[in-house]
Amino acid sequence: QVKLVESGGGLVQAGGSLRLSCAASGRTFSTSVMGWFRQAPGKEREFVAAINWSGARTYYADSLKGRFTISRDNAKNTVSLQMNSLKPEDTAVYYCAADSSSTYPERGAYKYDYWGQGTQVTVSS
Repeated sequence: QVKLVESGGGLVQAGGSLRLSCAASGRTFSTSVMGWFRQAPGKEREFVAAINWSGARTYYADSLKGRFTISRDNAKNTVSLQMNSLKPEDTAVYYCAADSSSTYPERGAYKYDYWGQGTQVTVSS
């Protein structure tokens, strides 16, 4: 069992940065693939980034490469998403998720068995 709580969302101007954090509790965090997804109003949830258990492997949505960086600290049971050069189209609720079964980072939401409640990110133009 993994419980996930996101933080760090808010309102930022276009071109700005935000750092999202996800605090995890549960024994399986350090062995889980962790991912970030987002969902904008009226749109389906989409994959943002994922990281394997050690942090050695990462996987990004093609459209976000170079602007977003995922990282994790297993000693602190946290996973973070650094978001730079934000655009209004990045506005969404961002969710942290844990995949306790996979070895490599996965983009499919169906792979993830634990989800946080989400944190709102709003980018103004």
